[in-house]
Amino acid sequence: GIAAAAKPLPSPKLDDACRRAPKGRSLVVVLDQVTDPRNLGAVIRSAAAFGARAVVVQDRNSPQETGVLAKAASGGLDRVPLVRAANLARALEGLAELGYWRIALDAGAEAPLDGTGPDSAVALVLGAEGKGLRRLTAEHCDAAARLPVAGSGPASLNVSVAAAIALYEFVRGRDMDAPGRGEA
Repeated sequence: GIAAAAKPLPSPKLDDACRRAPKGRSLVVVLDQVTDPRNLGAVIRSAAAFGARAVVVQDRNSPQETGVLAKAASGGLDRVPLVRAANLARALEGLAELGYWRIALDAGAEAPLDGTGPDSAVALVLGAEGKGLRRLTAEHCDAAARLPVAGSGPASLNVSVAAAIALYEFVRGRDMDAPGRGEA
């Protein structure tokens, strides 16, 4: 057998990975305090399925690209860039400069996700189950929205489930343009 020692590839830069599509709509997922590699992998898998341009996480306290994460992502790591940001608040400012509308998902928000924000470029910002978004992360969002769950349902959803539902809600009936889908 053969063994190889390799260092991980450097994380792509926010400006490069989240550049807006020249046509259609652009979507980015931002995760705050998600520490389970299986949850992060599942979010990346959903992001790939629904055409997100990137998944942004905090550099510290986020799972590394290990076999567990890659297995949960089911090929999504090859299709969706995982951007590691030293500071999520600054990353959200950077997304605003790129023209993204930042929507914090919050079970207690008054507005449902459907119809919140513009149709052009959106960053869906999710926090860890239980903890939710940190105050500074939430303050750097343009709006807060909730998912369409039944009133008698659980108070919160697993972050990977919430991300999949949010991605579906955002792309439903919209023309998405993602890397590798008609763009050179």
